[in-house]
Amino acid sequence: MLLTIDVGNTNITFGMFEGKTLITTFRMTTKQLRTSDEYGIDILEMIERNQISGKEVEHVIIASVVPDVMHSLNSGIIKYFNITPVIVGPGIRTGIRVVTENPKQIGADRIVDAAGAFALYGGPVLVLDFGTATTYDLVDASGSFVAGVTAPGIRISAKALWEGAAKLPKIEIQKPESILAQETISSMQAGLIYGQIGQTEYIVRHMIAESGYASVKTVATGGLGRIIANETECIDIYDPNLTLSGLRLIFEKQR
Repeated sequence: MLLTIDVGNTNITFGMFEGKTLITTFRMTTKQLRTSDEYGIDILEMIERNQISGKEVEHVIIASVVPDVMHSLNSGIIKYFNITPVIVGPGIRTGIRVVTENPKQIGADRIVDAAGAFALYGGPVLVLDFGTATTYDLVDASGSFVAGVTAPGIRISAKALWEGAAKLPKIEIQKPESILAQETISSMQAGLIYGQIGQTEYIVRHMIAESGYASVKTVATGGLGRIIANETECIDIYDPNLTLSGLRLIFEKQR
């Protein structure tokens, strides 16, 4: 089996693949400091709680945007699984050619999403990831990463509201019953959700228009992506496991 690991700013997401089939997923928080032993033991326990033996893990691939966790995480995998992980980075075959002004500035997660979307849905494709940041990445018909937009994620925007304004409370991020809010919590929810929908529609529309591409498929992923995808026609596909699938596809290219 293949263990895929996506290290994001908020969560570390794990996916277990048997061939091309995603068997299970699980998560742990990124910001909690852990030793290599803690990573190894916690990952092994979560795998086995999903009725999979740790001995069944044959390969591991990691994409990370948080360099500080990599030494302990990598060491934990090596110690407890006796596997040296494949790390997505320079020199790794991804199927995506980055043609932006400074390719080294493009995060591994965005390359993985682009590789997954292009392989699964073809190009040109616009990939939206609603994570800590909301990213919009354009891949052309040849598989070239040609442009990207980075915006604050919904949770970052929510945190800025309640930390920057003394009287605004912490709230659950969800779509309110109406945009015509009549009290504080629903007014904040309306601003966050409908504001994100408006931003999404504007950026998608203008990226496609300025690209000049005749037909662009729009694929969304990320924890809060489903809320937005359900509310706008500018998103064609919502794929919650796009990053994990992209990691699997990249791993296969290394063999």
